[in-house]
Amino acid sequence: MEWVWPWLTTLGEALLQLFIQPFYYMAVILIALIYHRQLLQERRLFLVRMQSSITQTIRAVLGGIVIGVMVSIVSLFLGTYVTMGAVISIWIAALVLSLIRIRYLCFAYAAGTLGILQFALNMASSWQPTGVLGQVVETIRALDMPALLVLAAFLHFGEAVLVRMQGVSMASPLLIEGKRGKLVGGYQIQLFWAIPLLILVPTTGGMAGLAWTPLFNAGQSYTLVALPLLLGFSESTQSMMPGRKIQLSSKRLLLYSLALLVFSLLAVWWSPLMVIAAIIAFAGHELLVGYSALEEQQLSPAFVHPQHGLKVLSVIPGSPAAELGIEAGETLYKVNGVLVHSPEELHKALRMNPAFCKLEVRNHQGESKFMQRAIYEGEHHQLGVILAPDNQEAWAVQLRPVTIFHIITLRLFTHRKERRMDEAPLALPAPPVVSEKGSVEM
Repeated sequence: MEWVWPWLTTLGEALLQLFIQPFYYMAVILIALIYHRQLLQERRLFLVRMQSSITQTIRAVLGGIVIGVMVSIVSLFLGTYVTMGAVISIWIAALVLSLIRIRYLCFAYAAGTLGILQFALNMASSWQPTGVLGQVVETIRALDMPALLVLAAFLHFGEAVLVRMQGVSMASPLLIEGKRGKLVGGYQIQLFWAIPLLILVPTTGGMAGLAWTPLFNAGQSYTLVALPLLLGFSESTQSMMPGRKIQLSSKRLLLYSLALLVFSLLAVWWSPLMVIAAIIAFAGHELLVGYSALEEQQLSPAFVHPQHGLKVLSVIPGSPAAELGIEAGETLYKVNGVLVHSPEELHKALRMNPAFCKLEVRNHQGESKFMQRAIYEGEHHQLGVILAPDNQEAWAVQLRPVTIFHIITLRLFTHRKERRMDEAPLALPAPPVVSEKGSVEM
């Protein structure tokens, strides 16, 4: 047990190194910007704030710490080899990839790219550049790619679990144009975590030996280094409830992680499989995204109004609708005994009794449930219900690749959808205007 105290000292030094390095803070700042941009998008579309970007950032940080602790323990026993050059290489690769798409700001994409690049450089072994380029090439060639890919597989096991646990609470409603140019409701699910990881690194001396033999046994003495990483998951859906989408995505992530783990472990014993594992790390992730997009195209939109009633796209947390138990995907059928077909009719029915309301709501199975509640001054004019679009003039989101530049500048891909003449409704009382704070202006 004489190795316990030296390792406790090393653990303290590694944690100090984690907080001294800028990479972890960079990851947290990027996550905060991502969720602040999402908040701005919600205000643009619905004139209300659905969730606090600070709360979402805290959830992401805490989730990342949970993954970091779990994977750090696994990597400790595996003996995953990494150097400061590897840390810098991973971050540079991730930042460069994020210039293409923000979801590429993920360890699996960075590790997969470096693995493919290492394979190409080893094939061109006769090429020996000098200077700074030579140092970069040698750093990439020296990376222990099977260990990094095994690490990526375990990280994505943790990601799949957190997607299942946090996905619904982080989903954000949005309005997009459907296949025929009409507005439909949907959800955007953005999950990013800053992972404070501690990795075992072989050294030439100065540390006591381990009480076990790690899989990636690179020497007799080891130390710990801090490896801050970023994991990301991004999906959108217009055909499913957020919970159903999250359930499917988490299962597919688990299968992806298992495939990556199997090929990465096999590459430990047979190095030619390393490039296959690297391709799986990158292309496998892209396959999941592509399959999800194809699935969305083949399914009908879920958030469109039925023939009778109004479809609920989302419910503002803490609102009267949330207290009543109204859920996304349900249908407001009758309000104060009046069948409603438009936001104007909903507002008119609520005004019939400004102090009290009775609701008939159809759930996901089409069954009616009855609710009633007092209405107080200052509450949301629609009880806190965000309705599916009715193709009147409104803001819509353009689904296009988002890069790190768009996140840093807080650029929103929204446009004003003008109502066509053939979509113009009959003359009805003008609906109230809701300010960003939720107050009603008549």
